Amino acid sequence: MQGRIMFVAGAAVGYVLGSRAGRRRYEQIKSAADRVWNDRNVQKGVNSAVGQVQGFVKEQAPKVEDAVTGQAKKIVSKVKKSDAAGDEPSPSI
Repeated sequence: MQGRIMFVAGAAVGYVLGSRAGRRRYEQIKSAADRVWNDRNVQKGVNSAVGQVQGFVKEQAPKVEDAVTGQAKKIVSKVKKSDAAGDEPSPSI
């Protein structure tokens, strides 16, 4: 579904940019796009999608935080071990 939306949006942009009809046709297309975007049903869908994304982010944020914290602790532990062993980190190229 997302691929179709991207294709349609890309086709519309390509048509507008490549159109030889001029400013008048551009204004017609823009007006139609504004009507679609401001349609009540479209806005309901947009608001629903935004709500779902926000809910997902709130649900997943603690898991991401735990994973990042865990990996950071592992890295710090490795660095401390290599410092304690007197190993010099090799320069990265």
